[in-house]
Order: sequence, then structure tokens, then C-alpha cells
Amino acid sequence: MSQNKKRPTNNKSRKHGQKNKHGKSTNERFNNNITEAPIWGIHAVTAALNNPRRKIKKLHLTQNAAQRISESLNASLPPYEEASPKDITKILGPDPVHQGALLIASPLDEAQLNDLKGNDCIAILDQVTDPHNVGAILRSAAAFNVSSLIMTARNSPPLSGTLAKTASGGLESVNIILVSNLSQALDKIEDLGYMRIGFDGQGETTMEQETRSEGEGIALILGAEEKGMRRLTKEHCDKICKINASGAFASLNVSNAAAIAFHHFQARASKQPNE
Repeated sequence: MSQNKKRPTNNKSRKHGQKNKHGKSTNERFNNNITEAPIWGIHAVTAALNNPRRKIKKLHLTQNAAQRISESLNASLPPYEEASPKDITKILGPDPVHQGALLIASPLDEAQLNDLKGNDCIAILDQVTDPHNVGAILRSAAAFNVSSLIMTARNSPPLSGTLAKTASGGLESVNIILVSNLSQALDKIEDLGYMRIGFDGQGETTMEQETRSEGEGIALILGAEEKGMRRLTKEHCDKICKINASGAFASLNVSNAAAIAFHHFQARASKQPNE
């Protein structure tokens, strides 16, 4: 492993976390950056390194993180700069739980609506902006073989950082499609053969009443916390259903609702409606 690592110089270590000419911390250069995607955390970095579509720009690892990641990689560990936890914290700031691993990579190429197959399960988020929620939804999508996640380009979190950490590798395996107009995208999704099912607490049917046939394309649509789906989004749904929750807390977090919906429709994908 020693031949792969490159120790940072003292000057470089001091440079991390400096203020720029505007008086802002240099870690702000990562926010919504279209040329660099910061990814931190053991699982997120490992998944990104295993993804051939990622172009590695910089890799900072502690000795412990390097050992853990090298044991999980499909190939040898690429060259990296050995760093202390404090070195990485100086780059990212105090909030991210980086676990001693930071990768600066190129963003993934965006998928397009025309790439959709029409016979699979996809998810659509209507202005869900919390990166923790979107990351958790991506993790569940990867677990239940939901192939694609569609979001609006303007009201979605950066596809890196906190989102990637929370997704725990899901960002690398689920196609992300960003659209400028969700209503138009939903029209296109209908043309591709998908049944569009929206989720709302006041839904006309329950999720348990809905089934999916094998090979049927289905699009599961979830709205933002508290606000839910917008009016136009609801109007573009074929069905609007609710998830039955009989406990003391009947309201579900959007990421919890997504996980339940993914499991329900993917687990029943091989069954016929009347079974």
C-alpha cells in the first residue's frame, strides 16, 4: 500500500481551510460545483472508486480508511494523499462525518428520459430538497432495484457530499435524471408506458390496494416534506394513493414512505393483479 500513497507537504496542509479573497472558507467552492463532486465516507468513497464512470481528481485517506477501502475495492487502491482526520476536516469543515475518506471526482454524466426502459420501477421526487432525505431514498432505491430517480434541476440538492454519504453507494448505482419541467417529464413518462402513482396522505386509494404486473413500468411520485406534491404534479398522476399507518404517528418521513413504496411494488412485481 505504501507505494500508492503520497504524503502532503506541510505547505499544502496549511493551505487547507484558508479564507479566499471574499473571506469565505474554501470548502464553499464545492457547493453546487458542476466540475467537482466531493464525496466522503467509507461506503460512498468505496462505491465511487468502484464506479468506472467516475474520474478521480483527488483522494485523501487516513491510514485506517485506506485499509478499509482497499479491502472492499474491486481493483487495487489508486494513488492517494495520506491525511489525518484533522487535514480532511480542514477541507470540508467541521460538520461532515467523513470517516477519514474524501474523494474529489468528476460528476456523473446525467441520464435522459429517453434512456428509460418503460418496463421497470422508477422514482420521481417533486421538490424534495433535503440531501439527507434524497440520499436515504437513493439508498432504498438501490436496495430494491429501482432503476432511476427523477428530480427537478432547480430544486434538488447537489449530487455529492451529504447526499452521497447518506446514500451509502446508492448514488453510483441508480440513474439520476434532472428535468427542467416536471409536468412535461410526467407526460413523457406516460408516453413511455409507465403507470404514474403519486403518494399523498389524502389519497383516493391505499397503496395496499395497488398491484403491479411483471414487466409493467411504474413511476412512484413523492412530494416534499409537509407540502407534498404540487397541484400540477397531482394532475399528472394516473392514481394517487396513501400508505396506511395505524400507529400513533400516522405521518411518514418522505424517505420512509419511499422505502415502503419501493418494497411494496418491487416485491409484487412478479405477481399478477388477481393473485
